[in-house]
Amino acid sequence: MSSIEPLFEQARAALRNNEPERARDLCAEARALDPNDFRLILVHGFALRRCNDFAAAEPLLRKVIEVDPGLESAHHELGLALRGMGRLSVARQALERAVGLKPDYAAAWRDLYEVCAAEGDDAAAAEAYRQMIRQKGLDPLLQKALDLVGSGRLGAAEGICREYLKRRPHDVDAIRLLAEIGINLGVLDESINLLERCLELAPDFHIARANFVTALARHQEFAKALEACAHLRSKEPDKLTHKVQYASVLAMAGRFQDAHEQYAEVLKEVPDNAGILTSYGHALRYGGKGDEAADAYRRAIAVESGAGEAYWSLANLKTVEFDDALLEIMENEYAALDRPGPNKYHLAFALGKAHEDRGDYDASFRAYDDGNAIKRQFSAYKPEGTRERVDAMIEHCGSSLLECPGHPSNAPIFILGLPRAGSTLLEQILASHSQVEATAELPFIGRIASDISGIRKRSEESLYPSSLNELSADERTAMGQRYLDRAAAYRTDKPYFVDKLPNNWVHIGLIKAILPNATIIDARRHPMAACFANFKQLFARGQEFTYGLEEIGHYYADYLRLMDHWHGAFPGGLLTVQYEEVVKDLDSQVAGLLAHCGLPFEEACLRYYEKDRAIRTASSEQVRQPIYSSAVNVWEHYRHHLEPLETLLKAEGVAL
Repeated sequence: MSSIEPLFEQARAALRNNEPERARDLCAEARALDPNDFRLILVHGFALRRCNDFAAAEPLLRKVIEVDPGLESAHHELGLALRGMGRLSVARQALERAVGLKPDYAAAWRDLYEVCAAEGDDAAAAEAYRQMIRQKGLDPLLQKALDLVGSGRLGAAEGICREYLKRRPHDVDAIRLLAEIGINLGVLDESINLLERCLELAPDFHIARANFVTALARHQEFAKALEACAHLRSKEPDKLTHKVQYASVLAMAGRFQDAHEQYAEVLKEVPDNAGILTSYGHALRYGGKGDEAADAYRRAIAVESGAGEAYWSLANLKTVEFDDALLEIMENEYAALDRPGPNKYHLAFALGKAHEDRGDYDASFRAYDDGNAIKRQFSAYKPEGTRERVDAMIEHCGSSLLECPGHPSNAPIFILGLPRAGSTLLEQILASHSQVEATAELPFIGRIASDISGIRKRSEESLYPSSLNELSADERTAMGQRYLDRAAAYRTDKPYFVDKLPNNWVHIGLIKAILPNATIIDARRHPMAACFANFKQLFARGQEFTYGLEEIGHYYADYLRLMDHWHGAFPGGLLTVQYEEVVKDLDSQVAGLLAHCGLPFEEACLRYYEKDRAIRTASSEQVRQPIYSSAVNVWEHYRHHLEPLETLLKAEGVAL
């Protein structure tokens, strides 16, 4: 037996006994005798990784994989070493290889979850976690629920989870899974309640607490979300996922300076991660630092040439044009992607904008059309659902809603309508007034509607809007106060505030019932311009109607039909502001807007672009510039491609 053998055995034993430093030293001594012994290289690489000497571990682990590419533990250890160096993208590849070789590798799935979560890829992180818990030997019913979630059948998975929890109400994995389903379905109230229950049963279930942060942040309960972030960071202060999530929540809460500082700290640890750089860019953009945002997106692209979201984010600034070299890279990356997914549809929309800037409208439309077709594969939107909602509003909500008083406050100013119809411009104009502040796109009217509906499961029949007329004065006042209380977190001491959630056009009846003195402004744009602007916009979340011309056309027709109803039911209670008229004659339109709001004229409203504030919409950079008309008739360049939309709108009775 050579002198190497006892050293090797001692090193193995040290590694098994969680003595990586001793294993490292023994391996170093043995490899001085034979540097090419595969077994020693393997154990040495493992030991160095566990000593956190990631840079030294990497070449040894890669050498092991060269010799034995099917050794899943080597891929796992390499992934951990790369993660330790902040190289998340390649770490993810190594971990994906490990679980590909050994699908029941629970530890590798857990680490893959951590990497995906740190990159901000929530969908991949959730799938990795589901794969991890599959290895526990689950009840067949819960296993079936996991399979259904993995295949995107969330409704069926929800039903099975509920059935399973009737038998095992304290199973925290099942409670967390049901909450995850709820987050994906937008049922945030119940998801939050479920996760609170989950954490009561298992306070150290950190993944559930991270889900809790996500649900709270999407629910715009930022104080509680940040409190949960603080808890996670106190328990696992070195974990990158918690640091990234904290930065993200700060940005969502509008604390952009704090978010910028937190992202800067994260990027010291992981300087070359496309996902984190892109998220950092978002925080910079919405905080009014467009040039720095563009730099962050470019850094993301330099790190990962196929980072679709970074390309789209750069295009979505609306102030950046792609040069020929970058356009060629985008086209090559797009062609290389053989499966539909986020990178592919982000790249398609970015290519649409790049070709549009060049005046190549045929190529631009093809790219937008491809992007929408891919995105539509991930959407469950059905136009008939919108039509049914509109029909119900028309049937149940009329002038009689005003016969019973609600809350007397006149503080809210609701700007609503279709996205991309000039609502952000109107908000910026009003926010430039000394008596008005912009808050955000507040979700609270929709939540009150959801409370009235009484629905807790999708199979239940909604009481909304049919029960609106039955609400007593006290109930209406209480609902109005609830809205004001929730909005208060976004306000200072100014007497008026703007709520700019476009989708509130459906709920004007509810607004009139609970806040009859609120101001309502309908931001409107030429039908073809409005529809096309939505078609070429990739939204981060929601607005599922926008991913097909037919869907958009039907949605616009339903919107117009309901707005006509509201104008008839509440004469003089709504002001329609036409975007094209604002562009043509800013002075008179601003004067009319302020008069409708009961506000004295202020010159600052004409210089709205000088207002320095955070803006979290697709128009954030555009409204920081003086008025311009170049975007008014962009749709006409695409007219022959839009003939089906034009035909549909005419058939629906929309005047063009």
